[in-house]
Amino acid sequence: MSNNRIQSAMEKNEKTANFRDDDSEKEPEINYRGVKAMPFIIGNETFEKLGAIGTLSNLLIYLTSVFNLKHISAVTLINVFNGTTNFATLIGAFLSDTYFGRYKTLGFSSITSFLGLFVIALTAVFKKLHPPHCDSKDISQCIGPTGWQMAFLLSGFGLLIIGAAGIRPCNLAFGADQFNPNTESGKRGINSFFNWYFFTLTFAQMVSVTLVVYVQTDISWSLGLGIPAIFMLISCFLFFGGTKIYVKVKPEGSPLTSVAQVLVSSIKKRRLKLPEEPMKSLFNYTPHKSINSKLPYTHQFRFLDKAAIVTPEDQINSNGSAANPWNLCSVQQVQEAKCVVRVIPIWAAAIVFHIAISQQQQFVVYQALQSNRHLGNSNFQIPAATYTIFSMLSLTLWIPIYDRIVVPLLRRITRKEGGITILQRMGFGIFLTVASSFVSAFIEKRRRKLVFTNPALGLHSERGLVSSMSALWLVPQLSLAGLAEAFCAIGQVEFYYKQFPENMRSIAGSFFFLGMAASSYLNSFLISIVHRTTEKAKTGNWLPEDLNKGRLDYFYFLVTALGIFNVVYFIICARWYKYKGSDDTSSVTLEMERKNVEKHFV
Repeated sequence: MSNNRIQSAMEKNEKTANFRDDDSEKEPEINYRGVKAMPFIIGNETFEKLGAIGTLSNLLIYLTSVFNLKHISAVTLINVFNGTTNFATLIGAFLSDTYFGRYKTLGFSSITSFLGLFVIALTAVFKKLHPPHCDSKDISQCIGPTGWQMAFLLSGFGLLIIGAAGIRPCNLAFGADQFNPNTESGKRGINSFFNWYFFTLTFAQMVSVTLVVYVQTDISWSLGLGIPAIFMLISCFLFFGGTKIYVKVKPEGSPLTSVAQVLVSSIKKRRLKLPEEPMKSLFNYTPHKSINSKLPYTHQFRFLDKAAIVTPEDQINSNGSAANPWNLCSVQQVQEAKCVVRVIPIWAAAIVFHIAISQQQQFVVYQALQSNRHLGNSNFQIPAATYTIFSMLSLTLWIPIYDRIVVPLLRRITRKEGGITILQRMGFGIFLTVASSFVSAFIEKRRRKLVFTNPALGLHSERGLVSSMSALWLVPQLSLAGLAEAFCAIGQVEFYYKQFPENMRSIAGSFFFLGMAASSYLNSFLISIVHRTTEKAKTGNWLPEDLNKGRLDYFYFLVTALGIFNVVYFIICARWYKYKGSDDTSSVTLEMERKNVEKHFV
């Protein structure tokens, strides 16, 4: 009797869904203005990054030279700040997809980021907001910041965290929303948008670590931190300037709730036996308002299929939906949950990738400080934080070559839309981080050797004796790191965007930053462990204040070893992975169609 009632309800739901789909054809079409909207979105992102990176790229030097923090304390603070910022993106993505939508979230977050940069700039402008200047080479002899000075600085960090929580997961998805995903031109527009997004992002980074950093270190911290705040204000004006032409996706409610329902329901029904023909027996219902594309059935994570087993206790509503979604989920819900679960092993591989990249942004600065930064025989020295521009330069030069030359060439050979698969692109980037760390170890070994064998310069930095090795020797490792980001970082963003269900694209954007967050905390933990365990070792502390007294090259070798294990792990995960929409069975398929999405846009 119960089975008859379920069958009747499901048949009624099918008829209702068909009627609604036919009726939805009368809805007005979306006016996609991808190309016209790009100047506002890319402009907003460029100036936002000019502001944020203009402050954060030299923050390590600011904390040690102005706030008189020790090297390890400054690195730990920045790692915790970066980790918290990136973890907060999950909260921002959840609020965006559930309540506010990407447009409102981006608008609010842009204003908050401006306030955060403004507060940090004030710490440099007013002397009472930072400790007195210290000329001592021994940082332990300097007066540190008071409690309220640190509190004021951290309030600026807090505002930046709130701003980044909304901007980082939403800006890429919001830009991709402006293209029609159902046309070939729209799909190629989205792919190119990802590449050019990183191109402009890297351009902003280059300006920040050259001109802005130069102003900060050689002219004035007050002016140097004020300029990024002005850039962020311009970013706000650009974003709101395109309001009338944006495509704005309405939030559908919490997409994470659906995933949680599948997990809870599958646990409740864990003792039930899976049917031999799942598509004929499992609960098959798709809401007519869903913007998610229907997914084919896959055998991976079959234990989740138990969430869609219909029992006599399960009640079906008149429209065919489950009365209690925490007890019964549809096959579509299960497949969407599988998409999320399937991504996690790939995401884990990105953590070690970000650890290797972060070393090229942190310790390279200190390597440059204790290297010869003069250009020829001139007295001009390149600021230490500016050397990271070589990483950005290699990324910037490679992206247009890859997008306009390499991809079309590979597309003709492989017949794949992107030339190579996304996972192949990510894998090559992860391999390049191993090469970058390996080269870094030998460069540091050479720098340290020249300090003791050829101390011709006789110069001292704030950290110790300066090596006669030119800081330009750091270029190869930085260039390899830039190429690694061009492959893996961009590949990650595209991977998450395409592999998550359509209603979780902000959350998909946050996954990239969640990987960076996990790597920040893990990196901080790794540095702390190495610092403590080697402090009393025969080789001496690997990471002291003065790199000449340490063994940073050993630390780079350690990161290289972690990278090798990570490459092997990623290859295993990539061979196992099934792309969203691919059918790993020959006899069971679902209709591949995209529901009408016009009613979800404003």
